[in-house]
Amino acid sequence: MTQEEKKEMVSREEAEAAAVWSADDEEIDAQLEELLKEDTPNKKKKKEKKVSKKRRLNWTAWSRKRKILIIGALVLGFGILGMLLFGKKGGGQIQVSTIPVTLGSVTEDLTVSGPVSGTDSVDVVSNLHAEVTEIEVKEGDRVEAGQLLALIDSSDIQKEVEIAQNAYDLAVTTYEEQQIQAENGYAKAVQDYEAAKGEFNRTNVLYESGSVSRVEWETARNQMRDAQRQIKNFTLKDGKAVANESYALQIKNAEFELEKKKEQLQDCQVTSPIAGTVVRVNVKVGRFADEIEDKKPMFIIENLDVLEMKINISEYSIGKVAVGQAVQISADILGGETVQGTVTAISPTGEEKEGGSTERVIPTTIQIEDKDTKLIAGITARAKIVLNEANEVLVLPISAIQESEEGTYVLAVVEGALKKIFVTTGVESDIQVEVISVEEGALTEGTQIVTAPAPYMVEGMQVIAVPAA
Repeated sequence: MTQEEKKEMVSREEAEAAAVWSADDEEIDAQLEELLKEDTPNKKKKKEKKVSKKRRLNWTAWSRKRKILIIGALVLGFGILGMLLFGKKGGGQIQVSTIPVTLGSVTEDLTVSGPVSGTDSVDVVSNLHAEVTEIEVKEGDRVEAGQLLALIDSSDIQKEVEIAQNAYDLAVTTYEEQQIQAENGYAKAVQDYEAAKGEFNRTNVLYESGSVSRVEWETARNQMRDAQRQIKNFTLKDGKAVANESYALQIKNAEFELEKKKEQLQDCQVTSPIAGTVVRVNVKVGRFADEIEDKKPMFIIENLDVLEMKINISEYSIGKVAVGQAVQISADILGGETVQGTVTAISPTGEEKEGGSTERVIPTTIQIEDKDTKLIAGITARAKIVLNEANEVLVLPISAIQESEEGTYVLAVVEGALKKIFVTTGVESDIQVEVISVEEGALTEGTQIVTAPAPYMVEGMQVIAVPAA
């Protein structure tokens, strides 16, 4: 083809084009430079870009002046370059790299890391300032609830228990004595009152008959009143005299102190509050039970029969996570294998992310369903949470989806000539995405899609499809 023929071909294709893939003026230079690099022989293919770096396209028509300047330069330059690269294959048509639309599955997931731990964990501590005399378990031992873990010197506490017991016994004895005194004193006071009352009644009769003086009558009356006041000094309960309440309180105080000392004596036998596995032993014989190094607990017991992961999920992703979702768990210790888990709990509140970030994270619990795995508590594992899944759908690499300036998605389809198809997207993984054609039936399994449409390409252009490697 001569130079004149090439120019005529450019004018003819420019007049027939109704729309072009393009960018704004600043992008054209960059795309041109990129295309020149792409057409250079032996140039290594660039890696496919992710959705966040989708190439923006514009299917709108340009002004006639701009078409003449841009299309003429692009078609002429790349037409010549294409023929130099591909020779006379296809009568000078441009070769384009294509891939077929496939029917398959797409899974959207979220991968986070976190520590593996038992579902139930307790720190065993002691407040006793006494020496540890024996340690009955070692790390890795399985224990039952109530099983002995260690012994603490109880000699001093035993003495304190005896003192508390004596104080309690004394308080009880004192109360009982006071009770007897109250009962006897009340009985005597009643008796004295009855006698004084009888004497007053006799004196009153004599006084009225003039046989005794006024002074004798008043003396008898006062004695009766004094005896009555003595009765009122006693506390009655159900008609029975009882000791002063302060003596009962002394018993309660002594009883409380005695129970506290007995509990301390029992605490000299350190036992496990749950059934599980001893994962840490921080105590040593001869050390005080309440002065463990670095303020660590004496023992850490975990229920390792069921493992779980405590992870933090970003506030930007938590909306896609729900209790019951399946989780795939991996770790270096598994040697490439995976185990299954389930999201069992999501905190109702978020918290600050470490590192001073303004982003909030939500604590989430994943229970590991598989039993008898190589996983152990204390290691870090990776959890892949399945957020969404689509099966038997049309699938393409993310890099094949082009986004227009209007925010819609479009594909460059090879059907003899180039054709545009508008699509929407569905479930999206890191590398693949579900595609749905806006026009029903426009996209089917096996449809050839241009992997990277160039700016000079126009709808209707004749091209040669070359399957991507």
